[in-house]
Amino acid sequence: MHIPATLVRGGTSKCWLFNQVDVPADRGDLERLLVAAYGATDPMELDGVGGATPTTSKAAVVSASSEPGVDVDYLFAQVGIGTGSVEWTSNCGNCATGVALYAVSRGMVPITGDRTRVVMRNTNTGAVLEGTVDTTGGVVHHFGRQTVPGTRAGGVAVGLTFRGPAATTASLLPTGRSAQDLRVGAAEPVRVSMVTAGAPVVLVDAASAGRTGAESLERMSADVPWLRTVRHTAAPLMGLLQPGEEPGDAVPKVGLVGPPVPYPTTLGDWVAAEDYDVSVRMLSMNAPHPAIGLTSAVAVAAAGLLEGSVVSRATGGPTDEWLRLGTPAGVVAVRCTDVRDGLPHRVTVQRAARLLADARIYVPEAVGSQAA
Repeated sequence: MHIPATLVRGGTSKCWLFNQVDVPADRGDLERLLVAAYGATDPMELDGVGGATPTTSKAAVVSASSEPGVDVDYLFAQVGIGTGSVEWTSNCGNCATGVALYAVSRGMVPITGDRTRVVMRNTNTGAVLEGTVDTTGGVVHHFGRQTVPGTRAGGVAVGLTFRGPAATTASLLPTGRSAQDLRVGAAEPVRVSMVTAGAPVVLVDAASAGRTGAESLERMSADVPWLRTVRHTAAPLMGLLQPGEEPGDAVPKVGLVGPPVPYPTTLGDWVAAEDYDVSVRMLSMNAPHPAIGLTSAVAVAAAGLLEGSVVSRATGGPTDEWLRLGTPAGVVAVRCTDVRDGLPHRVTVQRAARLLADARIYVPEAVGSQAA
């Protein structure tokens, strides 16, 4: 049998989007369907549509929302690579960028002149986001010139705003502290900030770990086992694990931060230290992120507002409205607005999206019948 789907590029991720009416509502049936469609039992995902990297093995199920003031709901799925499983606990801002363009192109949201706002709710986390899609001339565009760090390809401009990413100081700082020492295994403690904004994130002060925060992707690959240990150590402190539960590799997000230094991007462009404010290197699942996930970018920006956080230490003090993140792909600028009591109520990143293909994905009849 076959399932209708649309492939989108949102920022630096690719994501297959499914209309809710075309896939099972039951989470277990949906997971079996995605595993089969992506070939997710194979580390290469050869017998499926998965991209075999964390940033290209993603899916979202989109539907009209019943929530007042919200246009569409989307359920995000991080499809495992070689695991035969799907991770459901997180959100993806890059995929949300694609969802915004998809919603406009499918008529789920009426076009309103040169800019069309799409309000989206991520049903995994309850987060509400706004996508402002370029609809110049009152039409949907399939191509555009907006670029983002990590690719020179242009796309349709989409301004993505996270609304109320941290409701209270208590929710922003799950341990109640802007920074603290974390003992990881038998090694000396490292300085970390554990924050929940956009996503739960543990940020390691690179200097305290003998690193710079501007490591190459190759060096980050070598640090994956250690960073996984950091993640698993922080998870129960952040209230993300119940007693007896095994830690996962989706949340908290984990990465290094440090002061700006000159470095070459993955595309070979040179970035000077004065071009940005803080170095950031994050993991996506168990691989170095080639740029930065937008939920992680929100968390870094929120931490930058806090006196004493590892981000503030790297920048020389609490930041203001704009924070420029030096990522492997280049500089990503994040804007915090409507800041009250140190909490940003709106965090915006300029992104780009493009509809790549409409397709029918074939899955084994047994899987499709069971899901149906």
